[in-house]
Parts: sequence; C-alpha cells; structure tokens
Amino acid sequence: MIDMLASDGSDGSEDDWVRRARAGDRKAFSELVRRHQNRVYRYLLRMLGSHDDALELTQDAFIKAWQALPQWQPEAQFRTWLFRIANNTALDALRRRKLVEFVPLEDSFDAPGSEPDPEHQALVTQEVRQLETSLKKLAPEHRQILLLREVEEMSYEEIGCVLSLNEGTVKSRLARARVALIEIRARSRS
Repeated sequence: MIDMLASDGSDGSEDDWVRRARAGDRKAFSELVRRHQNRVYRYLLRMLGSHDDALELTQDAFIKAWQALPQWQPEAQFRTWLFRIANNTALDALRRRKLVEFVPLEDSFDAPGSEPDPEHQALVTQEVRQLETSLKKLAPEHRQILLLREVEEMSYEEIGCVLSLNEGTVKSRLARARVALIEIRARSRS
C-alpha cells in the first residue's frame, strides 16, 4: 500500500517521493519539483538578481538533480542536496558573469497582514531599501549564508550540507557575515 501514493501529489512523505524518483518515476520527481521549486527559485533570484536567470537556473538545477538522483546517496535531506546543486549552479553563473547583483527585497517582501498607517509603511519601505543596499555590498559567500539561514531558515547542519562546510565553519562564517552586514549598515547611517 505504501507504494500506491495518491496520484494528485498530496499524499506521501518526502522520503517516499525521493525513493520513487530515484527508481525513475517521473511523476514522483515532478512532485518533488512542485514541492521545492518556489524556494529554489527564490534563493537563485536573490543570488543572481535576475528573474530570467533565476528561472533558467532553477530549471537547470532540477535537470541536474534528476540526472544525478539515481546515483545520489542520501546522506542528507533531499532539500539540502537540492540547495547544494542550486547554490553551485548560481556560483557557476556568477563566475561566468564575474558580476554579483542582488534582487531588491521589496519585489518579494511580504508585509504583515494588517494595513499599517502610511507613516509606518514608509518607514518599513525605507528600512527594506536600506537593507537591500547593504546586502548588495556583501561578498557572495556572506550573502549566501545569510540567505540560507535567515530567509530559507535552514539549520547549521543543513547549511553545512549545502555549502560543503562543517557546522563550526558555518557558525563562524554566519557570524562574520552578520558583522559585515552590521558594519555596512553602520557606515551607511553615518
């Protein structure tokens, strides 16, 4: 019965879908794509700064994952393995461009549900723009670790899997990234 998952894609655990996709089940892999495509796209968008590039590289990352899936040894969660592929795809693209940009946060910023007064809304918009400007000034390795931790809410262990780092290195790089961001923010306020 476990193998007979619902065809609508709503039932079944992640492990079931991964197991079936590793065996060559395209529908199972389509379900994995459906479950992860928005997060992978959002991450690539913020790393690359281009909607078109992010769309193309999201597709590339999933193609690479499909091709590598039969040989993959699940030492980590599927999500972290997929983000490692996406991250490497982004870094390759950035190296090719030799240019690093950042997508404005306001394009994807979700404000709280209640409608704030215009003054509060202006302050929030100003703060987002200042943060966006500061993030543009960060080195890619600082930006990527902050995005994985603060936006994608990955654990230190998951980030380590994505970036091929041990947990201690993740913590120290994250600390350095936060300090760099604070320093950039302080300089911009002076």
